[in-house]
Amino acid sequence: MSLSEIDQPTETGSPDQIIANDPSSSQIARMKTSLEAQQQAFRTQPNPSLQQRREWLKTLKEGLKKHQKTLVDAINRDFKGRAETETLLAEFMPSLSTIDYCSKHLAKWMKPSKRHVSITLQPASAKVVYQPLGVVGIVVPWNYPLFLAIGPLATALAAGNRAMIKMSEFTPATSRLFAEMIADIFPADLVTVVNGEAEVGAAFTALPFDHILFTGSTQVGKHVMTAAAKNLTPVTLELGGKSPVIIDDDFPIQEVAERVCYGKSMNAGQTCVAPDYILVKKQRKEDFVEAYLKAFSSMHPSVNDSQHYTAIINERQHQRLLSHIEDAKNKGAEIRVGNNEEITDGSRRLPPHLILNATEDMSVMQEEIFGPLLPIIEVDNIDDAIQFVNNRPRPLALYYFGENKQTQDKVLTHTHSGGVCLNETLFHVAIDDIPFGGVGASGMGHYHGQEGFQALSKAKSVFSKGRFNSVRFVFPPYNTWLKKKMIKFLSGS
Repeated sequence: MSLSEIDQPTETGSPDQIIANDPSSSQIARMKTSLEAQQQAFRTQPNPSLQQRREWLKTLKEGLKKHQKTLVDAINRDFKGRAETETLLAEFMPSLSTIDYCSKHLAKWMKPSKRHVSITLQPASAKVVYQPLGVVGIVVPWNYPLFLAIGPLATALAAGNRAMIKMSEFTPATSRLFAEMIADIFPADLVTVVNGEAEVGAAFTALPFDHILFTGSTQVGKHVMTAAAKNLTPVTLELGGKSPVIIDDDFPIQEVAERVCYGKSMNAGQTCVAPDYILVKKQRKEDFVEAYLKAFSSMHPSVNDSQHYTAIINERQHQRLLSHIEDAKNKGAEIRVGNNEEITDGSRRLPPHLILNATEDMSVMQEEIFGPLLPIIEVDNIDDAIQFVNNRPRPLALYYFGENKQTQDKVLTHTHSGGVCLNETLFHVAIDDIPFGGVGASGMGHYHGQEGFQALSKAKSVFSKGRFNSVRFVFPPYNTWLKKKMIKFLSGS
């Protein structure tokens, strides 16, 4: 697991709240101490009021707005090139929207839900009360370090919980500033940020949290689940996978190409729900390729000199993508490069590489790409496309382009994925009122919206009985004539 290595905390945050990278075991001890402090604070205030929760959300929003410029700059430094506008669109806007949505709907979410009581138990009432869990552990990846910290945190606070947040070591500037922001706006026994290397991450997920929300790879997600199981800690795992795009005959190919290109180019494809590969009929393949390259050239006339196209996060990831390209070439793929640009040494701005004639033995088809490479797979019909998807692990997202309602329904009912966009990509993630999460290898559980609130709450069943007790009519002994008749009637025998 990846955790952030940062400088020692500045005067804006206390050492108890910003747990920085410490080579000794004292850092892990401080994490445990921090968790114990939050647990004690939760026991003191186990059910924060609606007003208190909204105040927390308001504080979080104000802190984000106050630190917006420095956080945008930090993300740009960590990526060594990410446009301010892209960070605003993909991180700040959805973060603020999530906070506002939680605050607006929180009263309805917190309201107890009345439930039916059968006539045999009357007079009585039943309800479900949503109770805070306690302390939530949040593990944040490097690709969207702000939004993927704020979204879970806002949900945790809305549900009345406290939170410890683990940032990524691949975004050290962002991790440091985020820790300082949290220390500036929240007490340590409410929210704490932890930064450190892999061993700190392992220790973090081994802590006895009341829930862990992890965003990252499937491989690391398995380790998180194993560690959490030792404490019987429930987990929400937002993982990834290879999200397919199915292109049908009845949607304009230029529109398909533009929408797929935008979704794939956002953050240079370093998005968990980025389109991963294309399934298209042979007669539309070349039209799609040409339209895609044209769309990219219109959005990004030059990659090397662009201020609007994000770089690959680090050299390790860059080399991984280059190895996929080389492997595909060696196995017979035809590569089409956006703008026909040569890759500039040191820039890590990688233009799109469309991989034609992709085969299953290529490495690019065996793992989530997480970059601007796009394999193109020919299929004969929609049934073939559905079978291709179903023969692989269930993806986090699926994208279908076609206007026929019957075919749309067929794709929806015959495939499994975390979420679906019809005639679009990515944007289901931006909708606050629908749950977001994976299925199978792409994750488990949900957050966002009411489902997120419920995931980080205990749905407590409450049954209330009046003075009159109808159940006494079936108290033992059962061998009286009346009780035999009643039991026979109630059991339907």
